[in-house]
Amino acid sequence: MDFDSPASDNELLTGNFIEDSESREPSLIQRNIMAEPDYIDEDNPELIRPQKLINPVKSSRNHQDLHRELRMNQKRGLAPQNKPELQKVMERRKRDQVFKQKEEEAQKKKSDLEIELLKRQQKLEQLELEKQKIQEEQENAPEFVKVKGNLRRTAQESAEAQNS
Repeated sequence: MDFDSPASDNELLTGNFIEDSESREPSLIQRNIMAEPDYIDEDNPELIRPQKLINPVKSSRNHQDLHRELRMNQKRGLAPQNKPELQKVMERRKRDQVFKQKEEEAQKKKSDLEIELLKRQQKLEQLELEKQKIQEEQENAPEFVKVKGNLRRTAQESAEAQNS
């Protein structure tokens, strides 16, 4: 590489530079940012090699069981229960309240058609109640009143049959 020609972009990215230090610019010299540890050299047996610390949480049986269960659920496609039970109950209550409020608003905002239908429904219910009362009165009436009513009906039916 020539001093006058800058290094190519590919050489800058990969760090492949020619070792000729005289021809390179000082800004293009590749530097190692991290220092190499001394204990990598196997020459000195007196050095104590660092060991990875044991995580007591990961080594516990409960954690291992939980992790195994989570992996199985992940494979099956089951989502873990992220929310606590109290939060679920509170959300359900809030959702029910919103639903009730919407129902109340819908009842308040009834159209003319709905109002007319409700009036007719109430009239029909009143007529049904009156019919039930009349039937109960007839059932509770003395027997001679029932017989008299039956005689009247039969007399009317026979008169209508003769007229026709």
